[in-house]
Amino acid sequence: MNGNKAFAPEYQGALQDMSVNTAYEDVLGQARIREQWASEQGTALDVAQAKLAVAESCRRLGHLEEAELAWKASYRAARTAGDTAARAWALWSGGTLARQRGELNLALRWLSQGRDLAAAAGDIVAYGYTFAGVAETVRIQGDFEQARGLHEHVLTEARKREESRHIVWALEGLAQIERNTGDLDSAAQRFEEAAHVAANSGDDRGHAWALRGQADVLSLRGEHEQALELLTSAEGTCRRMDLSSALAYNRKMRGNVHFRAGRYGDAARTYRDAHGKFRAIREPRGMALAQLGLLKSLDKLGRPAEATMADLVALRDEVNGNELWQTRRMVEDAIAERTA
Repeated sequence: MNGNKAFAPEYQGALQDMSVNTAYEDVLGQARIREQWASEQGTALDVAQAKLAVAESCRRLGHLEEAELAWKASYRAARTAGDTAARAWALWSGGTLARQRGELNLALRWLSQGRDLAAAAGDIVAYGYTFAGVAETVRIQGDFEQARGLHEHVLTEARKREESRHIVWALEGLAQIERNTGDLDSAAQRFEEAAHVAANSGDDRGHAWALRGQADVLSLRGEHEQALELLTSAEGTCRRMDLSSALAYNRKMRGNVHFRAGRYGDAARTYRDAHGKFRAIREPRGMALAQLGLLKSLDKLGRPAEATMADLVALRDEVNGNELWQTRRMVEDAIAERTA
């Protein structure tokens, strides 16, 4: 395996030559052509591979119903083909989609089942992806200690195999944990290494996410202008590659930077933009975070406290139904600050 070049193993069979940096509209177009061919002339495994690429591009573009249908069709075709590894890849896609929707328990179920199938099939790459998916889901749930151990395992295995994309994912996951637990120096080092590895391996997507993390740490240290420059650079990549979710999180982070700099009007406008982008791809965690930022910004701009409190309570109740426990704690902290 070439550790100097990022690759996209979710693009399989006749689609395996597509780059990790291929724009998702282009991926979807090629995947649908292959899907049509596979359904008419190909094998069940050809169908499974084409459907997987359809599922992944649709998920990342926010076409969630089509993504749901495609990953399940990929799983059924893989089962018909008797290909255990292909079943694991389909479950990875389904678990990642469930996490994007805020269905974290379901995500853990699909990803754990995919990990077990990948292990049984001896597919080390599918095992790594599903294992990393479990780690990320646990981190989003807010169980940082368990997530730390899982991410460290992913990082160790990725370094052994020189699998740059997984190295970047694991570094970013650990950096997020360290940022959330207050170790900004370590988080900065992790994000910097992730950005370096991603840039050297040609992983533009991973690089954009790493720049977002670096911007977060810089702004927490008061270096707001440098943070905005990094976010602008990452935003260009997100738009070029049709990275809908990454772009929404980039805009949400820009709102955070404006808020920390005391530019509450700019923050409110940016949070509204981010919320609209999250709503378009129906990502409840991002919607909740952007809404929280917006409410805090409007509060700083002089909105009546009673209205802000009512909206915060409504947001807390909404988040309660989405298994987003870490996000719920953030909303509860904002409520507590106003009742202290």
